[in-house]
Amino acid sequence: MSEAKNKLEQAAADLQVPKAVVSRLSLYLRELQHLVRDGHETTSSTQLGGLLGFTDAQVRKDLAYFGQFGYPGIGYRCSELIDAIKRILGTNQAWPLAIVGLGNLGRALMGYRGFRHGGFQIAAAFDVDPAKIGKTVEGIQIFDLADVDRIAKERGIRLAIIAVPAPEAQKVADALVGAGIEGVLNFAPVTLNLPKQVQTIGVDLAIELEQLAFAVANQLPQT
Repeated sequence: MSEAKNKLEQAAADLQVPKAVVSRLSLYLRELQHLVRDGHETTSSTQLGGLLGFTDAQVRKDLAYFGQFGYPGIGYRCSELIDAIKRILGTNQAWPLAIVGLGNLGRALMGYRGFRHGGFQIAAAFDVDPAKIGKTVEGIQIFDLADVDRIAKERGIRLAIIAVPAPEAQKVADALVGAGIEGVLNFAPVTLNLPKQVQTIGVDLAIELEQLAFAVANQLPQT
């Protein structure tokens, strides 16, 4: 499977892998895990695509970016493809994770069990509220944001979640970058200005609801 990983790295360096393909890999992974839990040992591009509303050609094209994973007359071995996709996504290793902002959203994220299942382990939480610093949430200690540089280095943290109000998000992001954080998942409804080498994904729930409202408001009438 190292060949697949090398191909991913080369393709990513050449900007040949569309973000939509990477997003679909995560969907394939979830469905494969469901299939294994239901007792399936193999699957096909037709079955996998059908479960997600994609064509079999789309599934094969997406996977072909990273190598050949199918077997003639068998299709895909679910466990093998799960391992391959995890290697491609980088989730075959544990990722220590930091959360900044322990308001309602931050506390809810601290309790989300899916992180650990996906290979992400919350290693530290940060806030600037003296009333929260030093306490624990879900067994994780809350540190002063001023200590992020030391804690991130001690615990090997490379990824962080920002769950603070919009006016504070850029300052928090700057502190994270200064601490060596390489990837940021931003829940604050604001666009961050970060160095190019820092990967950023924004999650604006209001925008997602606007897209959902548009889809419902403009759906074609049933015939």
